[in-house]
Amino acid sequence: MTDTTLETRRLVFADLPNVIAIERRAFPTPWSLAMFVLELSKPEGICLAAQRDGQLVGYIICSRFDQVWHIMNVSVDPDLQRRGIATTLIEAVIARVGGEAQITLEVRPTNVGAIALYKKFGFLAAGSRPRYYQDNGEDAVIMWRTQATLRGELDDVPAAKARPVAAP
Repeated sequence: MTDTTLETRRLVFADLPNVIAIERRAFPTPWSLAMFVLELSKPEGICLAAQRDGQLVGYIICSRFDQVWHIMNVSVDPDLQRRGIATTLIEAVIARVGGEAQITLEVRPTNVGAIALYKKFGFLAAGSRPRYYQDNGEDAVIMWRTQATLRGELDDVPAAKARPVAAP
């Protein structure tokens, strides 16, 4: 019988060839190797790998800026998406930063699957970054998870501008 248990562990430099392979398959404008090296070099960051059957299947990069955590990148092998891997990675980050921490991220408004996932964790849309994505000039939706967003409000989100996001 094959072990299909999903494990999370610290992402390390030796993982980068596999990370780059997933990144290139998952995104139209993938991060460079240098971007991953920079994030892994930050002692205050949280960089995690998801591993199944001894193989890297996803990762998450989360950096700290003052009192706010920023999910910079979360990706799962495209062949294995919608199987709870990203959920496990986000749960692991929230467990490490603490349930009361402020967390933000950017997401394409067309990525309805990711938006639905983030909403399950209490993230709410609170603004946009015009022409954020280089490949097509698409805006980014800025989402936050704070004590207020967990109540469905934006009261404690810096410079929040409520923005409707299409329901999945």
